[in-house]
Amino acid sequence: MTPCGTLDSHQHFWRIDRRDYGWLTAASGTLYRDYQPTDLEPLLRERHIDGTIVVQAAPTVAETRYLLSLARSTPWIRGVVGWVDMSSPAAPADLAQLARGSRLCGIRHMIQDIADTRWMLEPALEPTFEALIELDLGFDALVRPEHLPNLLTLLQRYPELRATIDHGAKPDIAGHQWQPWADWIAAIATETSACCKLSGLVTEAAPDWTTESIAPFADHLLDAFGPDRLMWGSDWPVVNLAGGYERWWSFTQAWLESMTAADAQQILGGAAIAFYRLE
Repeated sequence: MTPCGTLDSHQHFWRIDRRDYGWLTAASGTLYRDYQPTDLEPLLRERHIDGTIVVQAAPTVAETRYLLSLARSTPWIRGVVGWVDMSSPAAPADLAQLARGSRLCGIRHMIQDIADTRWMLEPALEPTFEALIELDLGFDALVRPEHLPNLLTLLQRYPELRATIDHGAKPDIAGHQWQPWADWIAAIATETSACCKLSGLVTEAAPDWTTESIAPFADHLLDAFGPDRLMWGSDWPVVNLAGGYERWWSFTQAWLESMTAADAQQILGGAAIAFYRLE
């Protein structure tokens, strides 16, 4: 794939009539409509963003194939983070088939919705993690703070697994819950090679979020992972629940001002390009 400069490492597309988005209902407000590449492209063009990683939003292989079809017809979709049933014996074969000749660059499981915080450590998942390593695919960990101790155990069990933590593990910014999130994030960053996404923070904050409420959490992620392991993402269109693409982008630009150009470029593209093997 052609290398790109500025990359949105985390965004979604969906089409209501596909009917595999169980979480998406009329109660979802502004999210309950189709979101397609033609909706996102003007937002990217205005900000000179060269490409994106589109991430699964439904727990079906069918949606992964749908996203891969969008990638085939949309050059700026640089990669797809899809889904397979990780506990299924068929998962390794499914991964190999989906990855063949496609822009699949990883998978994600909605661990945040699983009540058992130890689910990721179940023996049934071992073949899937081994297949991810063998196929050199990334693993997006969609977790909350309560999952971080077991995520650390998982990453230590599979040191060759390329993993990134989505949305900074969704700290409870609105509830001002700094600990134990901060210590577990620091431990994972220090004791493993995992990356992290600077995305999704504003939807964990109060509706009237300010730079002052978000910046300490962003600063901690940067201190923990450094610019080479921290990748910016919009979480569009979910970000529309908390001010939209423009407001999150504006915060990011202001937050990056004190950094060197090289460090800012790593966060805005370099880290994601390296993690998802886009070069």
